[in-house]
Amino acid sequence: MTLTGILAAALIVTGAPALAADDVRVHTGVIEGARYRVEVPPDWNGKLLLYNHGIYPPGYVPEEVELANRQEAKPVLLGEGYALAASLYSKPNGFSAGEAVHDQTALLSWFDRNVGRPAQVLTWGASGGGLNAVLLAERLPRRIDGVLAMCGPVAGGSALFGQALDLGFAVRTLLAPELEVVRIADPQANLAKAHQVIAKALESPDGRARLALANAFADVPGWSTALRPRSADVAEQIRQQTQFVEAVYNQFSWGAHRADLEAQAGGNPTGNTGVDYRDLLARSSERDLVNQAYRDAGLDLGADLAKLAAAPRVQADNAAARRLARVGTPTGHGHQPVVTLHPVGDGVAPEHERNYGDRVDSGRIRQLFVNRGGHCQHTAAEELTALRVLRDRVETGHWPSTSPERLNAEANRFGPELRFLRDWLHGEQGVSAPAFRRHHPAPLPRVA
Repeated sequence: MTLTGILAAALIVTGAPALAADDVRVHTGVIEGARYRVEVPPDWNGKLLLYNHGIYPPGYVPEEVELANRQEAKPVLLGEGYALAASLYSKPNGFSAGEAVHDQTALLSWFDRNVGRPAQVLTWGASGGGLNAVLLAERLPRRIDGVLAMCGPVAGGSALFGQALDLGFAVRTLLAPELEVVRIADPQANLAKAHQVIAKALESPDGRARLALANAFADVPGWSTALRPRSADVAEQIRQQTQFVEAVYNQFSWGAHRADLEAQAGGNPTGNTGVDYRDLLARSSERDLVNQAYRDAGLDLGADLAKLAAAPRVQADNAAARRLARVGTPTGHGHQPVVTLHPVGDGVAPEHERNYGDRVDSGRIRQLFVNRGGHCQHTAAEELTALRVLRDRVETGHWPSTSPERLNAEANRFGPELRFLRDWLHGEQGVSAPAFRRHHPAPLPRVA
């Protein structure tokens, strides 16, 4: 049976039939185990926005398949005539780049058959979905016309899990030798132990300094508040770093995401043999915070770096490393225009943009930044503005101005409901002014 036949046989359509002509048509169903959702406005403009969701935590599955990072953007996009589509992926939790590419490709084929072949397909995504959007475009160069990758680890899965390993390795070496960072026997118990170790370390200047060092190896900024500027207080910066790590990187460093990745890859795909942590610190965006924290604590940074240098290394399994690189690392090759969008204070470091951008021909990429802390903390207005930059490039063949002044003026045209932010990490919310700014991140301390 052909692939098309397999997909047709596996298709289960649920939900209400087509609605009245003046309503949005909603299609839901399952393709090869992957739930999907498609919304088509009555005045469809022939263009499709294919959304890629991020890395969901263990056990979490949304009730409704997400079609945009900010739900406030949906009515605007439907009002402009775009059809919206997204797959939940057959593996919605953890790192699922391979499943995302396969399932989004299947959904695009479904759309062709059941709605119509779009004249234009833009793919976009946030967090891990930003990486998936880039990978999808590379796999489908004749179907995807442009990419918007928002706040994603676009340097690739090898870089992301390498960062998590460096962070976990430093915590284990300097604070808790009983922690496991690869081949974790009991991820839930290991994660609980890591949280205990971190909570205790935050109580003392010595512990905070060592956490700052570990966090710096992953380039986690000392700023995670979306509605407040970066604190000048060293201890507060380390608390914000660590709060992000415990909410996001914990599963990558000590828990289920690491164990799941190794199961998928058939072994441990990331190691640190040959890594010089003194050199990594020198190239980290947070080295100044580390130096100040060690001075405040009266600790010898050189002694801790020597301890890291002497610690037994983690050996990667070569076959697993090759698999992760093949499935989850963008090459940068292609012809489609790419726009990236990232907060400068995102714990999924904006340095990913530098490493990915260096692989892409400069004529087909624009990298935008907002001056804000927190993961994916851009407003719907800022995301729609970035999407319009991509649209203009696809439709005219020329880039519009991407000066912060122009972009902020464009985002300001949207009402306050589209400039609203929910800081999920700190439990704060409010309207935020557009915050596009010029930013030139350094490369990641290491990529693999």
